[in-house]
Amino acid sequence: MNYDRIVLRYGDLTMKGRNRKVFEDKMLKSVKRAMKPFEQVTYWRTYGRLYVLLNGTPHQPVIDRLKDLFGIVSVSPVVSVPTELSAIQAAALEVMESLDWTPKTFKVNTKRAWKGFAHGSHEMNHLVGGHILPRFPELRVDVRQPELELKVDIHEEATYLYWDSIPAAGGFPYGTSGKAMLLLSGGIDSPVAGWMALRKGLELEAVHFHSYPFTSVQATEKVKTLAKRLSYYSGVPIRLHLVPFTDIQTKIAHGNQENLTITLMRRAMLRITEQIAAKVKANGIVTGESLGQVASQTLSSMNVIGRAAVLPMIKPLIMMDKQEIIEIARKIDTFETSILPFEDCCTLFLPKSPSTNPNLRVVERVESSMEDYDLLIQQAVEGTETVLLSYNEPQSEQRDEEDWF
Repeated sequence: MNYDRIVLRYGDLTMKGRNRKVFEDKMLKSVKRAMKPFEQVTYWRTYGRLYVLLNGTPHQPVIDRLKDLFGIVSVSPVVSVPTELSAIQAAALEVMESLDWTPKTFKVNTKRAWKGFAHGSHEMNHLVGGHILPRFPELRVDVRQPELELKVDIHEEATYLYWDSIPAAGGFPYGTSGKAMLLLSGGIDSPVAGWMALRKGLELEAVHFHSYPFTSVQATEKVKTLAKRLSYYSGVPIRLHLVPFTDIQTKIAHGNQENLTITLMRRAMLRITEQIAAKVKANGIVTGESLGQVASQTLSSMNVIGRAAVLPMIKPLIMMDKQEIIEIARKIDTFETSILPFEDCCTLFLPKSPSTNPNLRVVERVESSMEDYDLLIQQAVEGTETVLLSYNEPQSEQRDEEDWF
């Protein structure tokens, strides 16, 4: 079947009221970014709908890219014909004959946006359906629960026919909900948290803490690969901040407070991330925490750790089970990378009995007693390397030369 356009349907955008145009403009911008590899496509926008005009481009690769784009709830390949009865009937028959499966029941659903057309919607359902039925003797009409619903959308300039509605990612377009920092560890959880944050329209910059020489170059490369994968879903290069954490982690590990090691380490990470966030004008911190999954993710621990930051803590996975998280990781193609056996700094110096109920006053007292603690935090911020990573250039990266300090 020679489909000539793709119709995109918005999801939550329909509830945005007076801000709707802003969201739709962002959606169009996201689509145009995603469609850069398809040089022939153009665009046409109507109220509540966006059409990608294929202009000879095969429809399936375009659909495969669009259905992963946030802000789109479903897509359909469309045939457009002149708004004439005979042309509509012929196209409807062609659509049915092109199917690679055989429905037993169907119905025609006509919407007549152009009231100047000679035939009403109900009449068109009969005229089109009656043209199809003689060609398929075993096909029956079922207006309540048809296996296939052929939609005929009549406009003055053309009529559009389609039947397939392919589920897409949903959510909001990239950047419509503000900017946040993602703590990207390299494990299974944080890339999933990043994907879910992107789905709600957040613009993300990622922060990764490394502890050379205790952590390997491969561990950092793994995180870069995950960041590139997230860039696929955002449609834009992602900025990854690589923070040297060795001196801070060593200082904490030698502080004779073994049970508080993880608590102190994560609080230091939040302090550093918040300083980076201030430089790039981000207003939240996204983490991959899931309630009760490990010692540092009990409610008491998260309370004490979170007190180190003023910015809102966004925890998309907080009520999810591990298996649910793994299923999403497989779906978004981060799981196999996440399980590569390269340690990150979070797995270093793990105490035998980490505290699950740390005392805030004790933690703050330990921090204040550590020599040069604030200086080490500042040195980590100043020593951060920032790179831009893009999904469509999988073997490349570039140093971000922006002077954001």
